[in-house]
Amino acid sequence: MDILVALFKCLVFYVVIVVSYRIMGKREVGELSIMDFIVSIFMAQLASISIENLEESVFIALSPILLLVIIQLVSSKIALNSNKTRELLDGSVSVIINRGKVNFKEMLKQRYNLDDLLSQLRGSGIKSIEEVDYAVLETSGKLSIFKRSDDSSRTYPLPLIVDGEVDEDVLLQIKKSRSWLDKRLEEEGYSLEDVFYGFYKENNLYLIKNEIIK
Repeated sequence: MDILVALFKCLVFYVVIVVSYRIMGKREVGELSIMDFIVSIFMAQLASISIENLEESVFIALSPILLLVIIQLVSSKIALNSNKTRELLDGSVSVIINRGKVNFKEMLKQRYNLDDLLSQLRGSGIKSIEEVDYAVLETSGKLSIFKRSDDSSRTYPLPLIVDGEVDEDVLLQIKKSRSWLDKRLEEEGYSLEDVFYGFYKENNLYLIKNEIIK
């Protein structure tokens, strides 16, 4: 009888967790953010504890799982409309290598050591830092790598505006002022709040209008 109860609970939690992940979106099955990872651990622990405790009703564990799904959905909705909230929950990307130069200050800030960098480079089939032109540490912890090109004029898009928020670090990196940015926005007929995504590449500013209804 006990084995039937355990099997029944296992089946219930399997269905519930699969449905929960589908509700929370496809991003959950890709690279996990910190919040995604925490929710996944909680859900796994709740299911495990309930299956081990055969006398406990399955609904006792289902309630907190439902709460976790609701919290994740609400936080995702808020993060979609707020860049600051998104950075608070998921963090922000960090440029580790820029034009072949290692940003040790950013590595120290992210507590990302040289062994971590070299390990991820080797995992991408890169033998030496000298082969890398541009490397970005994503919020998931994955290192996105762009190999060095023979074309010295090659540049990569730098995210200057994200959901109406200006990245001041990028502004410093491209050696432009806030007044320059305001003037360019005015020339294009945009206000800062109108911009969903704006990136700088090859001395040009490219803007994508915010069409999300908040």
